[in-house]
Amino acid sequence: MTHSQKRISSREELQGDDQRPHLDLLEKSLGTQFQNRDLLQKSIIHSSYVNEYAWKAPESNERLEFLGDALLGLVVAETLYKKYPEMSEGQLTAARASLVKGETLARVARRLSLGQMLYLGQGEESSGGRDRDSNLAAVVEAIIGAVLLDQGYTSAMSFVMSLFHPELDLLSTHGIPMDAKSHLQEVIQRQEGNTPIYRIAKELGPDHSKYFVAEVLINDSVVGVGRGRRKSIAEQHAAKSALKELNISYP
Repeated sequence: MTHSQKRISSREELQGDDQRPHLDLLEKSLGTQFQNRDLLQKSIIHSSYVNEYAWKAPESNERLEFLGDALLGLVVAETLYKKYPEMSEGQLTAARASLVKGETLARVARRLSLGQMLYLGQGEESSGGRDRDSNLAAVVEAIIGAVLLDQGYTSAMSFVMSLFHPELDLLSTHGIPMDAKSHLQEVIQRQEGNTPIYRIAKELGPDHSKYFVAEVLINDSVVGVGRGRRKSIAEQHAAKSALKELNISYP
């Protein structure tokens, strides 16, 4: 965090002139200006802040996150399709997954210091929520959703491309990284002659902020458990857990 960046306190008010410098700084970091700054502000409000300070912020960034997630997947898919005509459907799917996964989104958020901009409840703040991958990934998607509503599809597509240009360059330089599920499946198929099976063991939390617990089984035995805000993320974490448990190297 630079000297000019101000970490948001969980007790700060959301209205009034006090927030203008904060939003100015956020716009500068993002390289875009909003016509409706309420959308920008909403994009950085975590559900924990709403839970503790509902009179200040009646809605979190989760609906914007939903919208941004959909747009991000579409823009990345279209970009890959046009940029890599030699890629098969399977390669395109793997490349898209590597670009929209939580770790990549969190890396983008850290590059822009978005964690310092979040409105968090005190509990989330004290438990390290500003640097939690899931929160950082969510705020990137929420901001993308806010740009879409504020500026339209064409501008939002350009915005996504500007955010993910470094990641696309890495893809061009180093090729498609294999995700944990794919790596585990490749190894188990080679060693055991079968494939891992995934199941959702639990769903935790209220509907607006649900977490999933996934298990991965090999030969009917649970070898890994993972948790995430989406089933796909939970399964990836379960696969990573299994790779570690089975002493299988993974980057």
